[in-house]
Amino acid sequence: MDRRYDLVVLGGGTAGLVASLYAARVGARVALVERAEQPGGDCLFTGCVPSKSMIASARLAHEMRTAGRVGLEPVEPRIDFGRVMERIQEVIRRAGLPDRAEHLEAQGVEVIRALGRFARPGVVDAGGRELRFRAAIIATGSRPALPPIAGLAEAEPLTAETVWDLRELPPRLAVLGGGPSGCELGQAFARLGSRVEIVEAAPMLLPREDPDAGRLVADVLAGEGVGVHLGTPAARVEPAAGGGGVLVAGERRIDYDRLLVALGRRPAGDGVGLENVDVEVDERGFVKADARLQTTGDHIWAAGDAVGRMYFTHLAGHQGLTAMANALFRARRRFDYSAVPRVTFTDPEVASIGLAEAEARERLRRDPLVLRHEYAESDRALTEGRARGFAKLVTGRRGRLLGATLVAPAAGESIAELAALVRRGGTAADLSQAIHAYPTYTEGPARAAEEWWTERFLTPRGRRLLRPALALLRAVDRPRS
Repeated sequence: MDRRYDLVVLGGGTAGLVASLYAARVGARVALVERAEQPGGDCLFTGCVPSKSMIASARLAHEMRTAGRVGLEPVEPRIDFGRVMERIQEVIRRAGLPDRAEHLEAQGVEVIRALGRFARPGVVDAGGRELRFRAAIIATGSRPALPPIAGLAEAEPLTAETVWDLRELPPRLAVLGGGPSGCELGQAFARLGSRVEIVEAAPMLLPREDPDAGRLVADVLAGEGVGVHLGTPAARVEPAAGGGGVLVAGERRIDYDRLLVALGRRPAGDGVGLENVDVEVDERGFVKADARLQTTGDHIWAAGDAVGRMYFTHLAGHQGLTAMANALFRARRRFDYSAVPRVTFTDPEVASIGLAEAEARERLRRDPLVLRHEYAESDRALTEGRARGFAKLVTGRRGRLLGATLVAPAAGESIAELAALVRRGGTAADLSQAIHAYPTYTEGPARAAEEWWTERFLTPRGRRLLRPALALLRAVDRPRS
């Protein structure tokens, strides 16, 4: 009997978990090789789960201070930072129960706690044990990158991996990087009581998002006391002997007690023997994979952060499922990156999908139609004292939805409807004609979509075209005497 595994998965993060679990559910013989004590990956232990748990604590502290916006007496919260961090660990424990090895093994996945390494084509070495496979998936993930800035390594900076070891709140926190992680954690630490300074080399925060979103988030953070330093790349770090130090950025010298680096990701698949199976990597070290997530290695696919396209848990899960289907059944499913939503969990949240305005202009070779609604005019936002933000839709001239950006409370929830529309080629008219419950934040994109009708018909030309039809109907529709 052939004792090969149908599928061997390297890495127990989201992509690897989804791939191995669904492979087992369809009856495949599957092994998941994970070096950590328990599967779960960055999202569970150092990413989404802990960061959103901290954001929840920080948001409540902020709401207590700003209760006057809804007619209540503001109060300064008493913050026990160590207790906040212990709660985060409890959330990680509870959220990780479905990912534990015992649960996976009960579903038919063989979990092997070892460093998996390709020994030769068709064989993975897992801690000295050879696993022969029919197909394999590389899901080894990524880890925070540390740029080559003078003095940075000696400063022993915090990263998204190590920040969760803190049990005392840093009085002064410098954040190097104004992308999603830097903005989320910077705002959270500030609301919990740190004096936060964010340094970003680009001229705006969230440089991959719509410029209006970056400007609004910068204004909000500054209004909450966060120092925002834009267009100032870090030159060097001067660590002090007793801890803390100075971050030098442009002409600014920023004193800090702890330094947090949030400047992108690098591959975490070192030492897994890619060279032994002819799997090529790009100039950054991420695995090269085609639209079907197949690598250059024979019968080897890749999914999640290991591919280095986008670092989102929801994307990794879908890639894991796609790679599994293609690997096990020789399916030819292609992965579509055009409708992947992304969310930055600042307050307000920033959620986007598809093409930004500038990208659409380049794609169409003409100006797209941009439809916008301000949440200052949203009844739900007014009732909650959160009347700031906007919904922006980017469409073709005939109304096809090409992309959207939402800056509002619960934007991450509202973006799902728009993701579905972008994926199926829906239009602004489709969105405006769907009935949205009142009052909700989901009305924001729908109100923006209504502007399409204004742009299309409620114009001088539209009125000229409709006037003869109205005159005819007035003549025909006379009441009977």
